[in-house]
Amino acid sequence: MTVQAAELSQAMATGVVESYMSSGSTGFDTKTYEHIKYWYDTQAWLPKNALIVNKKAFDALDKPTQDAVMKAAADAEVRGWAASKKVNTDSLDKLKANGMNIVQPSAALKADMKKVGDTMLKEWLDKAGPEGTAMVDTFRK
Repeated sequence: MTVQAAELSQAMATGVVESYMSSGSTGFDTKTYEHIKYWYDTQAWLPKNALIVNKKAFDALDKPTQDAVMKAAADAEVRGWAASKKVNTDSLDKLKANGMNIVQPSAALKADMKKVGDTMLKEWLDKAGPEGTAMVDTFRK
């Protein structure tokens, strides 16, 4: 079942939802602590952003400008991951302050989540074809 974040508080209050998986910030914003007492910090929903550059336009830049763009991108990536982790930590601190027990996922839960992720990736790659496979291969490097 899919429940939109805007409807989550009501879904928990009426018993439609007894558990769910989302970000700590959604957990706090929806006052999950009023209905659920345990939060497993899977970090599955750390906020992520991406910058997309037109390859033709990038290739048209001179080498020093390309290098400057790549350095700025690398610096932004470091800042972005740090900011994302801080949002997660701050959200979990707020959940804890409101009575939730923050739990690290067990090795078994992590392994089960990896299996589900592997299945989802395989299903997506089957649909995405060679272009999708090349993209994932590049990402994994």
